[in-house]
Amino acid sequence: MALASASERLRGMEAAAGVTLVTRGRRGVETTPAGRALVHHARLILDGAERLRAELAQHGQGLKSHVRFMANTSALAEHLPAPLAGFLAANAEVDVDLEEGASRDIARAVAAGRIDFGVISDRVDAGDLATRLLRHDALALVTTRGHPLAGRGQIAFSETLEAAHVGLSADSALAGYLAGQARRLGRSLVARVRVLGFNAVCQMAEQGVGAGVVPIAAARRARRSMSIAITPLSDVWAKRNLVVATRPGASPTPQARRLIAWLLADAPTS
Repeated sequence: MALASASERLRGMEAAAGVTLVTRGRRGVETTPAGRALVHHARLILDGAERLRAELAQHGQGLKSHVRFMANTSALAEHLPAPLAGFLAANAEVDVDLEEGASRDIARAVAAGRIDFGVISDRVDAGDLATRLLRHDALALVTTRGHPLAGRGQIAFSETLEAAHVGLSADSALAGYLAGQARRLGRSLVARVRVLGFNAVCQMAEQGVGAGVVPIAAARRARRSMSIAITPLSDVWAKRNLVVATRPGASPTPQARRLIAWLLADAPTS
């Protein structure tokens, strides 16, 4: 493209957006913050287009099919890795795009048809979505065995907020969920440190850094190798199940149906 043509298109983009994308001076042009934002999103669009071309080429050759779904933190970290690995090993022609998200956001994505299905907590409003039980997923507090909050049959989340906490990374769906529950109590959950993964939370708790809230299944697995106390949360919202959510009346692709059936193969009956 000739320089004059590029300059004219740039001015047209600025006029359409109502912002200045570059500043022009004797030494040439420099991007403004809006211009840098445009560059960032343009690169994402071009990258997405390239991935789309590659995927369509694979479809054209009959090589691949894709399943897109989302899951909350607990499902993604604790319950899905093993069965998903087994499915992928047995179905070499299927690729999976899996993202983490908050259960409420996942339900919206399923309802809008942006993904094939979602794995969410049954404590959120799923609207008209069809749901099937995948796993029980109660939350529990993990601490050192000698911690003041240890040794009870169960504990209310509000009682834990006075203690030092070990949290998951701020972009974790479970971290956002717990922060929301604290706000509903008019409180805040302040973490001494944020780590990646339930196992890391349990390791920090074992060393006395603070108390952490994780799925009870993750806590019990960690207790096999760590000296930690596990105290279930008594709050109603902490006694939850993971469910597979799909759009009623919208038939998932055969590959998505196959994956859902695989994940539900070992689901509890109630």
